[in-house]
Amino acid sequence: MTALAPYACHPADSRGRLLTEKLSTFRSPWQRDRDRIIHSSAFRRLKHKTQVFVEHDGDAYRGDYFRTRLTHTIEVAQVARTIAGALGLNTDLAETVALAHDLGHPPFGHTGEDALAELMAPYGGFDHNAQALRIVTQLERHYADFDGLNLTWESLEGIAKHNGPITGDLPYALAQVNAQWDLELHTNASAEAQVAAVADDVAYNHHDLHDGLRAELFTEAELAELPIIGPAFAEVDQLYPGLDPTRRRYEALRRVFGVMVEDVIAVAQNRLTGLQPQSVDDIRNMDGPIIRFSKPVYQNIKAIKSFLFQRMYRAPSVVVERNNVTRMLHDLFPLFLDDPAKLPDQWGQIAQQMDDRTERARLVLDYVSGMTDRYAIAEHQRLIGPD
Repeated sequence: MTALAPYACHPADSRGRLLTEKLSTFRSPWQRDRDRIIHSSAFRRLKHKTQVFVEHDGDAYRGDYFRTRLTHTIEVAQVARTIAGALGLNTDLAETVALAHDLGHPPFGHTGEDALAELMAPYGGFDHNAQALRIVTQLERHYADFDGLNLTWESLEGIAKHNGPITGDLPYALAQVNAQWDLELHTNASAEAQVAAVADDVAYNHHDLHDGLRAELFTEAELAELPIIGPAFAEVDQLYPGLDPTRRRYEALRRVFGVMVEDVIAVAQNRLTGLQPQSVDDIRNMDGPIIRFSKPVYQNIKAIKSFLFQRMYRAPSVVVERNNVTRMLHDLFPLFLDDPAKLPDQWGQIAQQMDDRTERARLVLDYVSGMTDRYAIAEHQRLIGPD
């Protein structure tokens, strides 16, 4: 293994686990965390959760190629390992945070998150990062000695604040975990967790271009008008005139991917050289993130995101589907809350014993947010009826 930089998270300096365990003889703490996440039920369910397109969208052939929340997560983890390795960071911790970052996502992607946030507003709110913490500290129940996965402090910190310090009112799920073990929410996350956050941006900006083209929501010619993407297509056309259209698309978007990754690495290397942090706490106490895009590339990515927002995330066909799945969750959540006997046996038995409506709402949230797209659709058809 390459020697770690002084500002990286070193396994020997880990703050450990809430419940102390015997150290592994052949795996570092974050390798164990990574493996526990991969073997979790929540991780497996990501394969049937929306990234942008609902799993059953479109014809079977084309739909099979769209990213799911699981394939997105795998791509984020790959990018995170690449960036972390180039910067002398702990690749295992960066990968762990990347693999866990979307565990709390409900069915139907951000549309499902918006619906559940509205439904949970009277009961403490909903946030997918906070729900991911709830999953890894409570809801996964496979181990004899503890609920959750008993992850290290550094992994929990990364899940909580990979997008930056957290201030103000906390979602109840995050507040509960933080009360049990202070995650120092007012500071930056480790550089490894910051890498996972930027890797998320790189991955979805890259693969959403692929998926939008496959869904025929826009064309290569339209993308060629955008910064970064236009020069990438021009370079491919110069190097490979007359290239097959599918190969041309992949070659160009591969270069877009490379521009983003190389920019993040170059900016981080320059900042690290200039600031000379000597520990992970130096990273945490900086006045901003150490891992980020350069200003020019960030502005170009904003232009790409704006295009995707208008032409993909708010495309008429996508908006229709968003409305449909929002209605499904607005049907299912109050149904389970008001009549918990309709929950599956184990869930229903617990819910029926709860007199406090907020407590019951949070249990219903755990159940509904854990659903896959297809299970939510099937339950809606069973309990509400076909549309």
